[in-house]
Amino acid sequence: MNPEVAIDIFKTTVVFALSVTAPFLIAMLLVGLMTSLFQSVTSLQEPTLTFAPKLITFALLGIVLGPWLLRMLGEFTVGVIGRMATLAH
Repeated sequence: MNPEVAIDIFKTTVVFALSVTAPFLIAMLLVGLMTSLFQSVTSLQEPTLTFAPKLITFALLGIVLGPWLLRMLGEFTVGVIGRMATLAH
């Protein structure tokens, strides 16, 4: 295996990981900002107020994006395994 192929596989893996986690990270960021704004306005400092909405949002996103995530993971796995066969030469 030459270094260019290893770097390309690493780059592809990092970009794939970012694209799969981006919807969750963006949603958690938005929910966190909204709950922080709500806590600032109402002066409520309840710890579960920040945890519960994020947990619910994560669960709903997991249900909604589940088929897309499974398809993306399957395509990525097939692609990487397919590239492994060409690396042996």
